[in-house]
Amino acid sequence: QVKLVESGGGLVQAGGSLRLSCAASGRIFSYYAMGWFRQAPGKEREFVATISWHGGNTVYADSVKGRFTISRDNAKNTVYLEMNRLKSEDTAVYYCAASIQRGVTAVVLPSEDYDYWGQGTQVTVSS
Repeated sequence: QVKLVESGGGLVQAGGSLRLSCAASGRIFSYYAMGWFRQAPGKEREFVATISWHGGNTVYADSVKGRFTISRDNAKNTVYLEMNRLKSEDTAVYYCAASIQRGVTAVVLPSEDYDYWGQGTQVTVSS
């Protein structure tokens, strides 16, 4: 089992920044891609960003491209989401997820292809 724990959420004014972290622990034996998703009240969960195990490949949703940056530190088993120029529409619960046995370069977009999920962290952007 792999456990994922997000942190770093909170309340921020529009235009501000937050940095989310997701720490992985447990039986991590294989290469795994990581992703961030979010779910706003009354809306479906949506893809935000993904990063390959080696960190060289990333993909972003159009809505966050140029404002958010995903990164990872494999020595710490931690993935980050740097969020800048936040907007009110970024308000949501943010979840990190791990997709195991994907190899070194794979990125993963579909939520159904992720094996483990964190409990989520709330991000609220006030306008």
